[in-house]
Amino acid sequence: MEIKPFLGNVRGLRLKCAVVLIYEGNWRHLSRLGRGVSSRVKRALELTGFKGKEGEMEKIHLPGQRIELVYAVGLGKRDKADADTFRRASATAIKRLVKEKVGRCLFILPTKSDYIYQAVAEGIALGSYKFDRYKTGEEEERKGPGEVLVHGATEDAIRKGRLLGEAQNYARDLINEPGNVINPITLAQEAQKLAESYGLECRVYDEKEIQEMGMLALWSVGRGSATPPRFIHLIYKPDGKPKDRVAIVGKGLTFDSGGLNIKPGDYMRTMKMDKSGACAVLGIMKAIAQLKPQVEVHGLIGAAENMPSGNAYRPDDIIRAKNGKYIEIDNTDAEGRVTLADVLAYASDLKPSKIIDMATLTGACMVALGEYTAGLFTNSVRLGSAIKRIARQTGERVWELPMDDDRLRKKIKK
Repeated sequence: MEIKPFLGNVRGLRLKCAVVLIYEGNWRHLSRLGRGVSSRVKRALELTGFKGKEGEMEKIHLPGQRIELVYAVGLGKRDKADADTFRRASATAIKRLVKEKVGRCLFILPTKSDYIYQAVAEGIALGSYKFDRYKTGEEEERKGPGEVLVHGATEDAIRKGRLLGEAQNYARDLINEPGNVINPITLAQEAQKLAESYGLECRVYDEKEIQEMGMLALWSVGRGSATPPRFIHLIYKPDGKPKDRVAIVGKGLTFDSGGLNIKPGDYMRTMKMDKSGACAVLGIMKAIAQLKPQVEVHGLIGAAENMPSGNAYRPDDIIRAKNGKYIEIDNTDAEGRVTLADVLAYASDLKPSKIIDMATLTGACMVALGEYTAGLFTNSVRLGSAIKRIARQTGERVWELPMDDDRLRKKIKK
């Protein structure tokens, strides 16, 4: 699916359909469809009782007109609509278009803003996503718009939105791949392929090198599997002097059985997704390589498979981590923090100004915050505030959890 800006006059355009995003109670921009089409659309919306509330969607057939179909999509109140409102509305619309096998289409917005155009392009990319590569015959069935035009948008805004959406879909694909396809070795190969395609540096360390580097926590988690662990280091360096150096860290448990403290079947069912943090790092590095910020970025992944075997690490084991501290294992199903301990120690040695790690670390976070909100822990008020601000803008919800309770710190030290 191609997403392109369209700067011409809509009134002379012939196409299968148009998607019009509409604020509640404000339909003025329908006039961009041209007098004949807009009057018919307005009349049809009045008859159906369409108001423009967020989530509302109405399909209008216009036989014999330049535009055969118009989809009206509600944004809700103008003063409450933000970039994520447009992102979600665009995703909802494109899903419907794909489902109904609609051809080339045009998106018309009630506002002119590069930030909104970018959000719409991102929403279109995200909404068109489906993991169906293993479904036979699915490619033929899944026909949607080959080309999506966004009226009034700039080339740069569309490009940024498309790249961000495609990077997220790339991460989604990797997350959805099962453990027999993505394991520590194939995840490392995917990182190498990404680096070759986008001009990144990539270093992959095998199980012997991991031990030589003193990353015995990572090695211990992965040693029970027939597929040995890998440590992956991706590097993006901008042209010229970088303004900053940042490290992003991802938990890469390609499958988590729980180890010797094995999970019940229902809890093991989705553990191919325990590599989500690592896949997010790869998606971020893909986007960064194309957007080219003036910042040096290190993407770090500890990739392992947590399996029970005669060689698996055990409860009560005491393991020396990379930073020289010792870890006593209480439960082998708490492997994420053990893995991250070594990767974060490695990240610290790079002396970045910021380290951000992403991990499917505990189901307790979902119990506390639900499915759509990530828990945020930070020792920096400034960084935490920046993450929360960006989270609101992008629709990636976070909720900050406490790090300042001295009694908790005393318990952790014990």
